[in-house]
Amino acid sequence: MSINDALAILMFVSFIGLILSGFAVAWVLGGLAIVFTVIAIVLDIDLGFAIGVDWAYTSLSANRVWDVMKNWVLVALPMFIFMGMMLERSGIAGDLMTNLTRVFGRVRGGLAVTVTIIGLLLAATTGIIGASVVLLALLGLPVMLKHGYRPSLAAGTVCAVGTLGILIPPSIMLVLMADRLAMSVGDLFLGAMIPGLLLGFLYILYLLVISRFDKTAAPVPDGVEPVSIAAILGVFRAVLAPIALILAVLGSIFFGIATPTEAAGVGAFGAMLLALVRRQLNRNVMADVLQQTTTTTAFIFAIFVGATAYSLVLRGLGGDELIEGALLGLPFGPTGIVITILFATFLLGFFLDWIEISLIILPLVAPVVQSLGFDLVWFTVMFAVCLQTSFLTPPVGFAIFYLKGVAPDGIGVRTIYRGVVPFILLQLLGLTLIFIWKPLVTWLPSLAY
Repeated sequence: MSINDALAILMFVSFIGLILSGFAVAWVLGGLAIVFTVIAIVLDIDLGFAIGVDWAYTSLSANRVWDVMKNWVLVALPMFIFMGMMLERSGIAGDLMTNLTRVFGRVRGGLAVTVTIIGLLLAATTGIIGASVVLLALLGLPVMLKHGYRPSLAAGTVCAVGTLGILIPPSIMLVLMADRLAMSVGDLFLGAMIPGLLLGFLYILYLLVISRFDKTAAPVPDGVEPVSIAAILGVFRAVLAPIALILAVLGSIFFGIATPTEAAGVGAFGAMLLALVRRQLNRNVMADVLQQTTTTTAFIFAIFVGATAYSLVLRGLGGDELIEGALLGLPFGPTGIVITILFATFLLGFFLDWIEISLIILPLVAPVVQSLGFDLVWFTVMFAVCLQTSFLTPPVGFAIFYLKGVAPDGIGVRTIYRGVVPFILLQLLGLTLIFIWKPLVTWLPSLAY
């Protein structure tokens, strides 16, 4: 093993260790870039090792950071975040919960199915996991518990459904991935559409089956009024506005009318207009949404800056060649290598956030997968589905802690853990189906061309 390989491995191990210690991600990434640049210079100048990393990397990092800041694709991020935050405050989800409960309330497991359908609509409009989980918890969890649903099933449903926004377009994770891999955002949006809906379908199927065979898990509520034409019309009116916004945003991208950045602007304006029409928009709401948008955007871009410097130094030390050599040296063949990458990503999701994995790990492994002859859109969507499990897997499952923060008394972390296990298995089942049947990802992008 060369000195460069040893430094690259040490740099990666240091990243994992410091993340687990609780230090801020952006400071860890940027700090490690500086520390290992200094180490490389000392080894090169004082000890005579040919490292290949020098002080020029500091100016290179500044240039790369500037390229990130002037990237027009990333302008879509704050506008998509604003759209999600504003829709959360518009009250649309509350109307959906009321009207869908009137339609599905008499079905065994119908309340959980209602939460899933609302989660699918929220996923296609907000894409903010924390906001979706909290909103679904406040709207759906008390109702399900009131009507005798098993606490673990109710909590698991809310957690799992709330994570769909990280995959279903417009997803900020897909925007970040497209930028890191120099891919088309539209291709990733199209490729992720069917897999996202597939996961939602698997959730609904599981809820109907488990409530059918285990009558204590999701009993039929008492006193629910029968389905009527008025209830169906109420659902239609409730979904009309979010569906129109989804079509305006995603349709303009898919049909080539607007770029993702322009479509994000349309979505932000549309969300603000919906809140205004529903009389939910005022000065306090606007100030609160702008503050949340600014904070979230600053958090993501701070990690961008640190990850840019970290990746540059890691590549200077030969980290990408080390990863490529290790993967290509596996005795599994091309398909086995892809499975190994996805399995390692699943394990990393227990300890790392999706942002760090997307910015650090994905750019290292994607070129290897592409060199093996696999479709990069297909692999990236599978990578995204795999990362969705990171929100549910302990000890760093953020959706679990979002829910715990607003859950009623009696819903502990152990209850939530038990509830999310079946949904993690369903996500892995969905990942397996995508792996076996590539057209689930590639069909829609092929139609676009």
